[in-house]
Amino acid sequence: MDPFRLCVALGPVAIYLLLLGTLNLFQRPFLVLGTRDTAALGVAVAGLVLVGPVELLMPVAASLKFGPIVWLLLIGLYFTVLSAILLFLRPRLVIYNISREELRPILADLAIDLDEEARWAGDCLVLPTLGVQLYLECSAAFRNVSLVSAGGVQSHVGWAHLEGALASALARLEVSRNPRGISLIGVGMALAGLLVFAVVSDPHAAAQSLIEVINL
Repeated sequence: MDPFRLCVALGPVAIYLLLLGTLNLFQRPFLVLGTRDTAALGVAVAGLVLVGPVELLMPVAASLKFGPIVWLLLIGLYFTVLSAILLFLRPRLVIYNISREELRPILADLAIDLDEEARWAGDCLVLPTLGVQLYLECSAAFRNVSLVSAGGVQSHVGWAHLEGALASALARLEVSRNPRGISLIGVGMALAGLLVFAVVSDPHAAAQSLIEVINL
């Protein structure tokens, strides 16, 4: 793969890994909406999609008619599809840099404060007054926990209340840094270094590739 396409494919991935690694080195948990978490992943893999299946299946007629503008149309199509997927995602909260054992007691106390009828069944939590049903999905390797909606009927207002209350509770919690963050940053820096080396070692090829993509 030429340097320009390599940068397009792996540049967003490198930035995503650096961001994820930085979050895991914080000494406080980081709460993010599931839609934002998925959106960040979608942006990270956008380059791989564009230089992979999108370029491979490039409509010849459209490229001849619109020229370089076809790339803007395809990028717009990709993000339109991504936006549609985000709209249909079930409610979810992702908490980085925290273990299940650290989150469970905080969530248990918070559930009683938010809803006196709150009840647990294993890792499943039901808040009937808020209209929220969820279960804990843990990733021990990266030390993060997702609160994933369970059941068909969910109250988005109830999830918003839960998010605000949980964010306030986690802001007072101090945790140890996740060693995995160093590995993620290391991989991200290695990818970034590879991209810089690829461009610097053959800038003519990178420029020529850019011209070819623009001129199709």
